[in-house]
Amino acid sequence: MIRWFLTLGLLLWAPLAGAHEVITTKITWTREIVRIFESRCFSCHTEGSKKAPFSLRTYDEARPWAKAISEEVLERRMPPSNAAKGFGPHFANNPALSQEEINLIAEWVEGGAPQGDPKYLPPPSTANPPSTAAPRGPRLVLRSPAYTTRTPLSLTALAVPPLAKDTSLIVTAELPDGSLEPLLWIRRYDPRAPRLFLLSEPLELPAGSTLRLPSGASLTLFTQAPSPARRTGP
Repeated sequence: MIRWFLTLGLLLWAPLAGAHEVITTKITWTREIVRIFESRCFSCHTEGSKKAPFSLRTYDEARPWAKAISEEVLERRMPPSNAAKGFGPHFANNPALSQEEINLIAEWVEGGAPQGDPKYLPPPSTANPPSTAAPRGPRLVLRSPAYTTRTPLSLTALAVPPLAKDTSLIVTAELPDGSLEPLLWIRRYDPRAPRLFLLSEPLELPAGSTLRLPSGASLTLFTQAPSPARRTGP
């Protein structure tokens, strides 16, 4: 009930917030911000979506929420993501904002959230959104703290089962030469964010690599070729 009243309060307050702010930034909706929102926000924040309570597709729709948006992205609560940036391979479906994108949004809001010249608006996108389906091919389910591969692995995706909210999880691979390959770091699990992590490019792990994950955790690996593994952990 308390959460419902807070949401109602935001809905009533948002359209009135910042109506007469002084513009102190050159960053605008039409040149920078709409492009960030298009790649990171539109998939959920669109009219009629069941994933988000309001649309952010136009300036008039986004402007009332500017301060709330800034707070959410600075705290890294939006867009919800489970893969920590900078750890492991690049995931094609990771919705997390880069630090540069966060800084642009924050500076835009702090500077009065100007609209800018409509001539800079990008043309409507005709590209299909990235696939979020699990890739086809062999799967290897890990359910123990450590596995050593018998054959090379060509990883295309990782997936975790539903976890308790705010659970942390780190997955690494120790290569035969002793070097460490980071694979996935979930700092605080968010049930709203993807549990499937699609690699932008296949990650090649040589035979004899040992994959490690926390005791009691499980992980599904998607590969491009048969990939038997043997258990080395307790």
